[in-house]
Amino acid sequence: QVQLVESGGGLVQPGGSLRLSCAASGSIFSINSMNWYRQFPGKQRELVASINSGGSTIYADSVLGRFTISRDNAKNSVYLQMNSLKAEDTAVYYCNFRTALNDFYWGQGTQVTVSS
Repeated sequence: QVQLVESGGGLVQPGGSLRLSCAASGSIFSINSMNWYRQFPGKQRELVASINSGGSTIYADSVLGRFTISRDNAKNSVYLQMNSLKAEDTAVYYCNFRTALNDFYWGQGTQVTVSS
């Protein structure tokens, strides 16, 4: 069974940076988009950033200019470079892959805490 394994979360001071990574443990064919979501306590998950198979990206307005999503197709991996972090970025971050057949895969989530 394919799993998405995330890493890179943790505690960082405001203004700092973190890099999240997500890799598939097995083979996933025809990955269309690779995405990062986040979830605040008591809220639904929201899309943070998305990158499609052609490399086009989409960002939430709240992270535009601060976060950068990238992917490595050969490694079935996606990354999220987060700079200029703010307290309001504190959340659980999830990676998500969507295939051309509309199958969805989710990571287990990684906590990002921005606090002094």
